[in-house]
Amino acid sequence: MQGAGLQAEPRTLAPRKGETSSAVSRLPGGLHRCLGLSSRTRVRELQGQIAAITGIAPGGQRILVGFPPECLDLSDGDTVLGDLPIQSGDMLIVEEDQTRPKASPAFSKHGAPSYVRETLPVLSRTVVPADNSCLFTSVYYVVEGGVLDPACAPEMRRLIAQIVASDPDFYSEAILGKTNQEYCDWIKRDDTWGGAIEISILSKFYQCEICVVDTQTVRIDRFGEDAGYTKRVLLIYDGIHYDPLQRDFPDPDTPPLTIFSSNDDIVLVQALELADEARRKRQFTDVNRFTLRCMVCQKGLTGQAEAREHAKETGHTNFGEV
Repeated sequence: MQGAGLQAEPRTLAPRKGETSSAVSRLPGGLHRCLGLSSRTRVRELQGQIAAITGIAPGGQRILVGFPPECLDLSDGDTVLGDLPIQSGDMLIVEEDQTRPKASPAFSKHGAPSYVRETLPVLSRTVVPADNSCLFTSVYYVVEGGVLDPACAPEMRRLIAQIVASDPDFYSEAILGKTNQEYCDWIKRDDTWGGAIEISILSKFYQCEICVVDTQTVRIDRFGEDAGYTKRVLLIYDGIHYDPLQRDFPDPDTPPLTIFSSNDDIVLVQALELADEARRKRQFTDVNRFTLRCMVCQKGLTGQAEAREHAKETGHTNFGEV
C-alpha cells in the first residue's frame, strides 16, 4: 500500500465572526495540512480534500487514526466528522488500498483524472483599479459574471451601510470597532478600504460563499462556508489589494467563469496554486512593513499600525501607498 500522512486540524485558526479559514500546505516528507474542517464537514468532503492533496481517489482511500492506528468507517459519505473519532490536531494516515477498484486509474495529485486536469481551464486573476475600492469592484466583478465596473463601488458602499444600519443590535461597536452610525458614515466614503466585515456582509447579501486566497500566507478564508450556499466566488488578496479570480477557456468565444459550485474543490486547489506561485515571486505586501503617505499632511508612514496611530492622532484617514 502507498501511504501518506495528513494532519487534520478542524478550526485550528481563530476566525472572526462569520469567517472561516481553509488552506492546504505541502510539507516535507509527505505531510500535508488540511484546514477549514468542522464537526459538520461530511466524510465525502474530507475524502475530496484528501484526493486533491494526495491524488488517491476516494474509492481507494483508507484513513487511519490513533495509536495503534485504526481504520475509519468511510462507507457512508454523508457521515459528519463530529460522529467520527477525530479531534483537532489529530494525525490521519492515508493509504491507497490497491485491492479496491478505483474510480479513475489516472487520478492525479489534485484529485481529478489526468486527462481532465490536462483539459481543465486555467484560473487567472483580473486586475482591478487600486482606488481604495478594489474589494467592491472585485466582488461585483465575480457575482455579475465578469463585469468590470469600478463605478459600482459607491452603490455597494451604500448597500453595506444600509444593511448595517438596519440591524444595530447585531452590528454593534463590538463587531464594527466603531459605533453603528460612525461605521455607516465611514464605509460610504471613497477613501476607506473594505475587509472581512464587508466581505461577510456581501456574502450574505449575494447568497454565495466568498473565498479569499491570501498570497502571503497561501491560505483561503471562506466567508459563508457554513451557510449552505450553492455558489462560490473567489478573490485573491496580496495584503492591501483584492483582485477577482476566474476560469479562462481556450475558446475565445467562451466567456470566463466567475461563479462556481460550492462543491467545486478543484477550483480551491487551483486558487492555492495561484497564490503559492505569487508568494514564490513575492507578489504580496507585508502590511507591517509597507510604506504609506498621508495624503492630507504628506507624512510618511510604515505599516498599518503607524497609519492607525496617525489617524487616531490627527483624524487623517486618506493614505496612499508609496
